[in-house]
Order: sequence, then C-alpha cells, then structure tokens
Amino acid sequence: MNKFALAVTSSLIVTAATAAAAAANAASFTADTAPSRLEFVGVQAGAEFKGVFHKFTASVDFAADALASSKIDVQIDMNSVDSLDKDRDTTIRGKDVFDVAHNPTAHYVTKTITKTAAGFAAVGALTMHGVTKDVPIEFQFAPAGGGAKLSGSAKLNRLDFGVGQGDWKSTDTVADAVKINFSLVLKPKT
Repeated sequence: MNKFALAVTSSLIVTAATAAAAAANAASFTADTAPSRLEFVGVQAGAEFKGVFHKFTASVDFAADALASSKIDVQIDMNSVDSLDKDRDTTIRGKDVFDVAHNPTAHYVTKTITKTAAGFAAVGALTMHGVTKDVPIEFQFAPAGGGAKLSGSAKLNRLDFGVGQGDWKSTDTVADAVKINFSLVLKPKT
C-alpha cells in the first residue's frame, strides 16, 4: 500500500472512530413528570387560554456533540388535559375535538436535531387524532445536577390533525394556531 493510500485509510479510520465515540456520548434520560410541564395555549372567543397535560412520558437521548444520535420521544395521555374549565375539558376530550375514546394518546418523536444560535431545533413526527405530521420545535438543553432540563416551544395548526369537528371546525370561535410550551426536568435512565 502506498503512503497516500495509507494516509487516506488512516484518516477514514480516525474519522469513523471519532464519529462512533461521539455517538456513544449521547446520555439517556427520562422526564420526572412531577416537576415537568407540558402545556398548550389556544385562543377561544378572542381570548387566550392555557391547558396542561398531567400525564405524559418522555425519553431523551441527547448530547450536543452527538446530535445525529440524539432523540426526543414523548407520549401524551390526551385524557389528562386540564384547561382549568371543567366544561371546556369535557368538550376537548369529546368526539369533536381530541376524541380521546378513539385517540387516547399523542406521540412525538424527533427525526433530526440541529444546533442554532439560540439553542437547538428539531423536526419530529407528531401523531395526534390519527394523523401524523412533521412539527418543528425549538429548545434549550442544560445539564443540571446529574440530570438536565429541556425546555422549548412549538407551533402547530390543530386542523392539520383533524382536531376540531362539527361546531369546533370553524376558526371563528377557536383559532387554528396553537402554541406548545414544554419544560422537562430530566433524570438519568437507570
């Protein structure tokens, strides 16, 4: 083998080893749901209202230097919605909005994660109400005391997922745009 071929081969081996080491650096976490928060902000009759999901799980594999092997995976119990209005929550859980009897969970899993000036951005598949669409998120990741905190936001249009049928399909009463805010307190997977 000539010196040039040997140098190229050595370079490729070092590059592959470096990439493998970086991929191995992604730390694995689960969300501690008690202090974590997953909420949405909608507009009804011209006024903003907030809702939270009390039951969800989140699995996060993340390292800033190994974004190709990093992943966020969130499962949401749609029946755990709470907008601080019992009548609205009954309607939201009903067949014309979330239809939790037929669609009890929503699932978000990232496809790609990239570094941005403000933190990180990801594109992931959200499956809700039987529809799967890509939804981008922006987030920050901060290691903290052996765990980490992952917080950020996303925007989506509820009608893209069929959320809102019958009287609730019109955007005259409930706006199509919904903002999602999340703050996840992460602990290492055991």
